[in-house]
Amino acid sequence: MASTPEQHREWILGEIPLLPIENRAIRDGLGLTLAADVRAVNDLPLWENSAMDGYAVRGEDLDGAAEDAPVFLDIVGEVPAGSAEDPDLPRGTAVRIMTGAPLPTAADTVVRVEDTVSETGARGEWAAERVGIRAVPEPGANVRKQGEDTSAGAVIASAGELLGAQRLAALAAAGVAEVPVRRRPRVAVIATGSELASPGEPLIRGQIPESNSVLLAGLVEAAGADLVSVEVSADDAEAFASRIAGLAGACDVIVTSGGVGPGRHDIVRIALEDEPGVRSVRVAVRPGQPQCVGSLRSGGWIFALPGNPVSAAVSFELFVRPALLRMQGRTRTARLRVPATAEREWRGVTGRLQVLPVRVTETDAGLTCRPAVDPRGVSHAVGGHGSADGYALVGPERGDVAAGETVDVILVDA
Repeated sequence: MASTPEQHREWILGEIPLLPIENRAIRDGLGLTLAADVRAVNDLPLWENSAMDGYAVRGEDLDGAAEDAPVFLDIVGEVPAGSAEDPDLPRGTAVRIMTGAPLPTAADTVVRVEDTVSETGARGEWAAERVGIRAVPEPGANVRKQGEDTSAGAVIASAGELLGAQRLAALAAAGVAEVPVRRRPRVAVIATGSELASPGEPLIRGQIPESNSVLLAGLVEAAGADLVSVEVSADDAEAFASRIAGLAGACDVIVTSGGVGPGRHDIVRIALEDEPGVRSVRVAVRPGQPQCVGSLRSGGWIFALPGNPVSAAVSFELFVRPALLRMQGRTRTARLRVPATAEREWRGVTGRLQVLPVRVTETDAGLTCRPAVDPRGVSHAVGGHGSADGYALVGPERGDVAAGETVDVILVDA
């Protein structure tokens, strides 16, 4: 009996090991995954500061200010951003202040320069000695309170999160200099098949241009892993077994394509039959039914995928990508699913999850999708697959899809 895609994926995610933890400087953390919660070292903001260019004042000094009757205050100082100055602010005075500058201790409000008039009567112009306030802001207006964003000691990033530019900037602002992360998986890719010729080589009868290594290498790097080797192997089971043994210690994962079926020349399946940690299963999915996966005696894991290009891509999306993310400690390993309206009908299958490459279009009414390949022959349609920017997921109980119906889509290259 075939495993469901969910069962197969959950077995993988439950068995595959996490990678070691290392500390990295903030600037070196982009694209890595946090291995532990990180707390703010300091408050954000560090101190009360101005949210506007204007004048720091005592709110009580502004009583009666109006458009046609400004209240004039003497200017007793200026605080630019980055200044450590804390000027006195006697009653009836103001301090010029710039955005981000620390608020003088005696001030409680900032008046925008646009709401003032200078000694010359010009509106919104910086005053030299006396400034007229034309409007009374709310007490505390235009002031960023200390710690209003984040307080020292608060968790500002959680284990399992991907470190993007925004997250790293927030950590740096909170005083964090280093982050605990899991290193990237080291991955080798091997495309198998005696019929494969390198791109650009003259072809003889029976040969085809090799493209799976290009496909899988790109998918590996897009999943945040490091490529250590990309190779093409002829159909020689003994040589293949020797090669994967030789990769022990050099990589954490080997991803192969081809040779997993029941045929006499399916060398990957043959070579892996003596590996007790590797299981060969049939998964209720179209395309990508035959799968071999597990731990090797020589070290590391292997994902042996079908050789048809779309089957390999779908298998990577459903099983390998989540595993590579889990190894990095990622909390979320599945892509978001979004609803899309089928632009036209297509024939489906029952009893298996159908994963159909689709083109996705954004309209005023939402997303629509249409097949990027002929639904009757998906697995080998590498040309049409190249134009796809997502996969429609049609459940095993559903079968055909009618025009206008809603299907779940995962976006992979939108």
